[in-house]
Parts: sequence; C-alpha cells; structure tokens
Amino acid sequence: MAKRKHHPHHRASKKFTVLDLLKGNFLNKEEVKKHYKYILFCFVLLMIMIFTNDLVNKKIGEVNTLKSQVEEYKSQNAYTQSKLIKIKLESELSKEVLRDSLQALESHPLKILVKMDSLDYDRIK
Repeated sequence: MAKRKHHPHHRASKKFTVLDLLKGNFLNKEEVKKHYKYILFCFVLLMIMIFTNDLVNKKIGEVNTLKSQVEEYKSQNAYTQSKLIKIKLESELSKEVLRDSLQALESHPLKILVKMDSLDYDRIK
C-alpha cells in the first residue's frame, strides 16, 4: 500500500465537540476568522431586529390603550348627547306649558277600567 504524503500546510481536522462549543474554541477556527465581518454583520442585524420588535410591541400597547380611551370617550359623548336632548326637550315642554298656562297636577289622575262582557264584545265586532 502506498502511503499518503502529508502536505506541510494541511492540518488534520479535529472533530468539533460540545466541549469546544462551551469553551468557545469554535471562535478560534480559521473559517470564523475569515468570515468575522459577515458574522459581525449578522449579529448587528439581529440586534436591530430585536430592538425594532421591542419598539413595535410598545407602539401596539400604546395603540390599544388609545383605542380603549376612544371607546370610553365615544360612550361619554353618546351619554352627554342624550342628556342634552332630554334637557332641550324638557325646556321646550316647559315653554309650551307656560304659554298655554297649564299647571302641574297636585294629585295623580284616576285610572278608569272598563269591563266588557263577552256578549258585549261580540256585539262590538
């Protein structure tokens, strides 16, 4: 069998292990050193993405708060408008009453109940 010749510049590649990852040895690899600009660029993009995501979440919270305030103000507006209409109606009614010189009753009116026999009801039809 023929023996392989080793090139002086060729290193035997060591298998990458979890222990290397925990120690941070993967940062010493030649491939990482060659592409550190690209890795740094990806890291910066990741930080920008996290920052903008945080800003968007804050804005969504503000929008939801403002929506609930708008709903509250709308209900207050509807209530105030109904009160205003009622007050206008009462003031118009009081003007009409004064013009016709009507007075308020001191006692409640009596209710008149009419009983009809079934025979009388048939005659009315």
